[in-house]
Amino acid sequence: MPPLSENSAQIPGVMIKGRNQRLPMNFLMTIAVEIFTDASEAPLNAVVCASAMNVSINTRSADARYRLVFSVGDGTYLEATDGKKHGRIQVDFCAGGAAHRRLYGGGKGQMIAKAVGIAAAVKPRVFDATAGFGGDAFVLACLGCEVVMMERSPVAAALLQDGLERARQFAQEADADLGEILDRMQLLPGDSIAYLQTQTAPVAEVIYLDPMFPERQKSAAVKKEMQAFHEVIGQDLDDVALLQAALARATHRVVVKRPRHAPPIEGAKPSYAPEGKSSRFDIYALKSFSRT
Repeated sequence: MPPLSENSAQIPGVMIKGRNQRLPMNFLMTIAVEIFTDASEAPLNAVVCASAMNVSINTRSADARYRLVFSVGDGTYLEATDGKKHGRIQVDFCAGGAAHRRLYGGGKGQMIAKAVGIAAAVKPRVFDATAGFGGDAFVLACLGCEVVMMERSPVAAALLQDGLERARQFAQEADADLGEILDRMQLLPGDSIAYLQTQTAPVAEVIYLDPMFPERQKSAAVKKEMQAFHEVIGQDLDDVALLQAALARATHRVVVKRPRHAPPIEGAKPSYAPEGKSSRFDIYALKSFSRT
């Protein structure tokens, strides 16, 4: 990675000028992020991300608290610019928490499985409209669901895309079962509300929403990675419109993941809402699944 300096050279052709036209107006990103790459030529995904965020590549920003790095050897990762808050944040479906939950997560007995309606004869097609880092989508794919993901945050989408690519490469070399799971996951770029509103037919049996909700816990009680996620991704200000769009394009149910004590999204009332220790799922039932 190039040295950080106020005079870092910009890679030719990637200076983005003018008003940002890609980031949705109702997406509140409050923390500045700079973008760096160690590639001799900026990769396309870095250019796309920089354009969406209206920033230059390989240019240090005095306001930036985080740095998104597109590394040839290490993949895409997020780090604090001061190097003190935490280590690298990177999406990893091959090890760590994702791998542990895949092997020992509780199968169809998990709350999320019950929330989307998974059963022995039912593996719903799911549209994850707020994919984030893909954790919930990966769980659903592990349980047999086909999941289409959409994430409008350029930072989260870049990290998720890189995680999927590295996982697929690992699966080809060493883990055929993981490859089958990843084959059930597809990431689409864009804003879910705009996408759903332009569709003329249902997009999935289940639409899954996990809109960003203001963090209520004190920062010391929250994992550092989640702190960064909240700071960088920002708060969703249009969850009402997202729910309305989802209800119009799901065939069987819309599932909204919420903090346990958070109010439901304004508008339609959930049909029921199973609760866990820290979160709950607001279920908007539209049609029963056939169990035959």
